[in-house]
Amino acid sequence: MPDLKWVRIAESTSEIILGPNGIAVVEADGKKMCVGLHNGVWSAFAFKCPHAGGLMANSWFDAQGNVVCPLHRYRFNPVDGRNTSGEGYYLKTWPVEVREDGVYVGMKKGWMLW
Repeated sequence: MPDLKWVRIAESTSEIILGPNGIAVVEADGKKMCVGLHNGVWSAFAFKCPHAGGLMANSWFDAQGNVVCPLHRYRFNPVDGRNTSGEGYYLKTWPVEVREDGVYVGMKKGWMLW
């Protein structure tokens, strides 16, 4: 994994208030993003869909664990960003680590986030 800057987004998992869809909006180093929990796996992904800008905070997880955009139902793997419904888009994702002292998102050092 490339050299990452780990940014704490919460002091514990209980501090992250997930919606009924298992997704919360958080900020890491000034960047708004979504954090989701599905089947015990935490993920961090872009706030907006790369296709048409749908708010991923309003998305949901399907039975396979993909996050589904609310606008056009495009599906993405929330851990690696791969488009699983075949349209060829890529959803920006960040690794998540739950540690004793908090929940962290890994960001590339010097990375300009959009």
